[in-house]
Amino acid sequence: MGELAGKRAIVSGASRGIGRGIALELARAGASVAVNYRSNPDEADEVVAECKSMGVEAFKVQADLADQAAAEAMIDQSVERLGGVDIVVSNAAYSDRHLMLESDMAEFRKTIDVSMWGAFYVVRSGASHLVRAGNGGNIVVISSPHAHLAMPGAMAYNMAKAANDQMARTAAIELAQHRVRCNIIHPGWIDTPGERKFFSEETLQREGEKLPWKRLGQPTEIGRGVVFLCRPESEYITGSTLTIDGGIQLPWRDMFRIEETASTAKPFESE
Repeated sequence: MGELAGKRAIVSGASRGIGRGIALELARAGASVAVNYRSNPDEADEVVAECKSMGVEAFKVQADLADQAAAEAMIDQSVERLGGVDIVVSNAAYSDRHLMLESDMAEFRKTIDVSMWGAFYVVRSGASHLVRAGNGGNIVVISSPHAHLAMPGAMAYNMAKAANDQMARTAAIELAQHRVRCNIIHPGWIDTPGERKFFSEETLQREGEKLPWKRLGQPTEIGRGVVFLCRPESEYITGSTLTIDGGIQLPWRDMFRIEETASTAKPFESE
């Protein structure tokens, strides 16, 4: 029996990448899991099978979260099948990379529709069920350092994730009276299929080795962060941001200047 035994969780965008890692770690901790997917049913089946192998209930539920009605129906169907809900994880996202002046506006809007509006639909609908049940609960929003780092070529995603952070913190305030907690996770550079949309395997390997922790993160590491935030022992944590990034947001590039200075500097002696 895991630390979340008996809990019921919904994870959006859970057929691959970070969402898959979250679903598996929640199952490992004993929670039943609704695995949301948009267009990868076979991969969703694999996640469901892995969750079931850990002795918990799991099933897939399809929805395009950019569609408000579809997103809300996904939450409703999941809650009905689970017999309630205790944990809602907003993870699904979409991103297209272009400089602002070269943006394909259809892709720009899709990024906002999925990564911002889709996250809001999931959080709002999930919160409504948690509040009505009256048993408290947890919402975790998978955001990004893009929320505060102005990454060039990712304006729409930067905008969406900044909105995610404010949404989650505002929800934390509004839901505290209902004993529903809402927290944020900022993953670093995680080894997911989505990264292969923008980078080759060679680039991911080479650049990963340059990071402070000498590798990319794994989806299950984000999943363990979700489990931590949803543990009963973490019940005093709400409106907080948990960063799981192997130090990527630290001023690690400056380390090399420090090392270079140290190698040429004369010894310091105090009197």
